[in-house]
Amino acid sequence: MDFRPVVRTSQAFQRSVTAEEISSICRRVLGADATAATELGTGMYNNTYRVTVAGQDRPVILRVAPEPALQFRSEHQLMRNEYASVPWLGVIAPLMPRVIAADWSHELIGRDYMVQTLLDGVPAPERLSDYPRSAWPVFFRQLGEIARTVHAVRGPGFGPVSGPHHATWSQAILTAFDDIAKDAEGVGLDVADIREVAAVVTERAEVLDEVTEPRMLTGDLWTVNVMLSASAPEPTITGVLDMDRTWWGDPAADWTIRMAAAKPGTERDAFWESYGSPENAEHVVWRSWVYEARHLAAIRLERHRLGNADGVRNSYTELAAVLAHL
Repeated sequence: MDFRPVVRTSQAFQRSVTAEEISSICRRVLGADATAATELGTGMYNNTYRVTVAGQDRPVILRVAPEPALQFRSEHQLMRNEYASVPWLGVIAPLMPRVIAADWSHELIGRDYMVQTLLDGVPAPERLSDYPRSAWPVFFRQLGEIARTVHAVRGPGFGPVSGPHHATWSQAILTAFDDIAKDAEGVGLDVADIREVAAVVTERAEVLDEVTEPRMLTGDLWTVNVMLSASAPEPTITGVLDMDRTWWGDPAADWTIRMAAAKPGTERDAFWESYGSPENAEHVVWRSWVYEARHLAAIRLERHRLGNADGVRNSYTELAAVLAHL
C-alpha cells in the first residue's frame, strides 16, 4: 500500500493512524483492501485521508477523530456530533459528502472514524485566488445563501446537536463558557477573564433568553470548509464539509457570521446580500459581544493545542477589549 501520512513531531496533537489500520477499516467497511492513502493536512482536529480502495474507481475519505483522552470537554466527540447533524442538514444535502460508514466501537483503532464519499472540486483556499478579486463577491453571496438555509432549520433545544440540550439559550452559553474554562484550567491557563464574562452573562441572562427558538448553527463554516468548482468561470461552491461543530442556538452566534462581519468594506459584504442585513439593536449588539467572547475563549484553547504561545498571550488582550464592551 502506498501510504503518505503528514509528518509531525511526537508532541503534535494530531496523530496519524497506520497503513495497516487504514486497510483494516477498508476491509470492514468496504470489503476490500486500501491500495493507497494520502493524509490531507488542511484540518487541525481530525486526521483525514484520501483512500484508494481495490476494485473501486473513486477514492473515499477516511476521517479519524483524536484519541478520547486527548479531547477537550468543549470538543467532546465532535465526530459523533457531526453524524447526529446529518439528518438535520438535508437542506444542503447535495453539497455534503455522504456517510458510507461510521464506527464508534473502537475495536479496530481505539478512535471514532467515518468513511465518506469524496466531494468534487478544489478547496476554496486553493481555488478562490485563481479568480480576480472583483469576482469574489459571487463566492461570498453563495456562502451567505448556504448559511441562511442552514440557520432556518429549527431544533429541539439549545446546545450541541448531539446534546446535551438546554431549555434556554443562556444555559447553553454558560455551559459552553464553563467547559472551555475547565479545559483551559486543565492545561494551566489563566481563565479569570472567561469566568468574568460568564458572571456578566449570568447577571444579564434575560437578554440572551430573548432568543427562544433554537436554530442550526454550522459551527465552523468558512472558506476552509468549502469546495469550489475546478472549471467554472466564476467561483462556484460545489461542496461543504467538516460540519462537526454544529449546535442549536442564535444564528448570530455562528462562526460564519463572525467571519462575514470581520472585514467590512470588502468583498465579504456580499455575504449579507443573500443572507440578510444584520440587526443592530442594542440588545443584539450586546449578545454579539458575548458570542465574540466565546469565540475568543475557544480560540485561546485551540492556539494552546497548536503550540501558538504568542496567540495565547494575545487572546487575553483581545478578550479584555470585549469585556470592556460587555
